Amino acid sequence: MKMSILGTKEIMERIPHRSPFLLIDTIEELEPGVRAVGKKCVSFNEPYFAGHFPGNPVMPGVLIIEAMAQVGAVAFLDLPEWRGKTAYFAGIDKARFKRKVVPGDVLTIETVIDKCKGPIGTGKASVYVDGELAARAELTFAVGE
Repeated sequence: MKMSILGTKEIMERIPHRSPFLLIDTIEELEPGVRAVGKKCVSFNEPYFAGHFPGNPVMPGVLIIEAMAQVGAVAFLDLPEWRGKTAYFAGIDKARFKRKVVPGDVLTIETVIDKCKGPIGTGKASVYVDGELAARAELTFAVGE
């Protein structure tokens, strides 16, 4: 079984997100500045399930995209020159949702940084559940204080 290389504590050393908005549990693969693969175990106890939707819990698409961005932020902010900074959304393009994400699902999230010019970059992200594509998007980010 593959071991994670970053747990929650190490993730929080790289990105500023905290509960309940830290949406990744582990980083399984990491190539700083290039790509990362993370995991999110979706639990019925997530606070958003109380209202999305009662009796039919579905993880909101915007939170799936946020999880993609957090994985990408770990990859980018792991570079020494960006440590201690924050990556902000500058754009979301071509987002597509292919299946519902529900309690009990384990998300495998891969974000690849395509290009970077100074503090602005783009990446492509995909989310899989049991090997099945659940969502994908192209993300643009800007790094700041």
